[in-house]
Amino acid sequence: MEKLLYINGSWTGDSLEKIEVFNPANGEVVGTVASCGKEETDAAIDAAHKAFPSWSKLTAYERADYLMKLHDLMIEQKEELAELMTLEMGKPLKESVGEVMYAASFIKWYAEEGKRIYGRTIPSSAENKRMQVLRQPVGVVAAITPWNFPAAMITRKLGPALAAGCTFIVKPPKETPLTAIKLVELADQAGFPKGVINLVTGSSSVIGKAIMDSEKVRKVTFTGSTEIGKKLIEQGAATVKNVSMELGGHAPAVVLEDADLNKAVAGIVASKFRNAGQTCICINRVYVQESVYEEFVERVAVEAKKLKVGNGLDEGTDIGPIINKDGYEKISEHVENAVSNGAECVTGGKGRADNGGYYYEPTVLKNVSQDMLIMNEETFGPVIPIHKISSVEEGIRLANTSPFGLAAYVYTESMSKGTQVVEGLDYGIIGWNDGVPSAAQAPFGGMKESGLGREGGVEGMEAYLETKYVSFVL
Repeated sequence: MEKLLYINGSWTGDSLEKIEVFNPANGEVVGTVASCGKEETDAAIDAAHKAFPSWSKLTAYERADYLMKLHDLMIEQKEELAELMTLEMGKPLKESVGEVMYAASFIKWYAEEGKRIYGRTIPSSAENKRMQVLRQPVGVVAAITPWNFPAAMITRKLGPALAAGCTFIVKPPKETPLTAIKLVELADQAGFPKGVINLVTGSSSVIGKAIMDSEKVRKVTFTGSTEIGKKLIEQGAATVKNVSMELGGHAPAVVLEDADLNKAVAGIVASKFRNAGQTCICINRVYVQESVYEEFVERVAVEAKKLKVGNGLDEGTDIGPIINKDGYEKISEHVENAVSNGAECVTGGKGRADNGGYYYEPTVLKNVSQDMLIMNEETFGPVIPIHKISSVEEGIRLANTSPFGLAAYVYTESMSKGTQVVEGLDYGIIGWNDGVPSAAQAPFGGMKESGLGREGGVEGMEAYLETKYVSFVL
């Protein structure tokens, strides 16, 4: 399938060079997309800028109607969207269906939340003076999204931006542009006015520079690596861009001796092995109190052995392919480094290149030490390294050693100890006996080098609004 750019309500770019999109399960080409440059990106920016005045002046109820049409189309075509996602990203089909539903939930949530953008009146100190606060859309928004959640990472930005009255440009990654294009096709079917939603594909550096240099783009929202996020922040300084950054993570889980191990094992396995461990908030390192350490390791290994690795389209697959060779090699390097430095591989520990795809077994490592590579870098793969701790305080201290602060997890049945851990962890998202904390109605984002701002919940709407204070004398 050949897909084009979407600019100002029209599909364009048929004369441009094309980029091939590969299925990570077998290396087969599943589609091509247009590779645009500065000229096309500027055209998308101009279209969004031109559409902004009329879109922002619609009532919140009118914008909500458009969003709900998009939501309904996503639900109606969830199977087609999910299959497309699995073809280009690799995750098991059942996970892809789940992601479509999750992605649609952001559209529905913000269709309603847009009706609750309130200003306020401030009591004045003078009888003849009135003071008001207005909330208005920030302007043209550009979103740069990652490959691991091709639908949800778009709608988590698109929903609040459009509900707030902003217009939108999305630049999906080269690995997974087809899902983004399908979403924009559905938006086109929903009847959004020309220029409100635009899509550009191609070189990240070329498109990114055009976006960051443009004075017409007032907001950039990015999900991706901390390295790229820092570069975008630097580039945005020239025009003082409003930026939201959801960046890297290295999520710890602390399992205390009074934890319900049924909850802990189920939650950690669900978190770590979802999407083959290629999620920004999946558990990357586990700290377990010594009295329950051996039992925990044994039970996690039993569950890991049950998981089936294979093509995401095959029935019964639990873990799909790694996105590419680089990702596969990083996982292998982390496991080899740990084992060579004294860690024991309880189960898994092997990968394979199979018919053009890269796969890695669900792996559990015990006797891991804090100086190993896997405890200091995000693995982005199906590997659980487990470190023994002697106290609550040690768990908090080791969990906080990372420069990242996106998500963390704690398993304990004690309100006192749980509160101590939650308040002590320097992370923006914490799952307490919960391995899957994400929800459209809750704020998502990190501390330290994991980013700026929040997505989801009422906080997610704030990112797309400006505050205007008005003082007038009667």
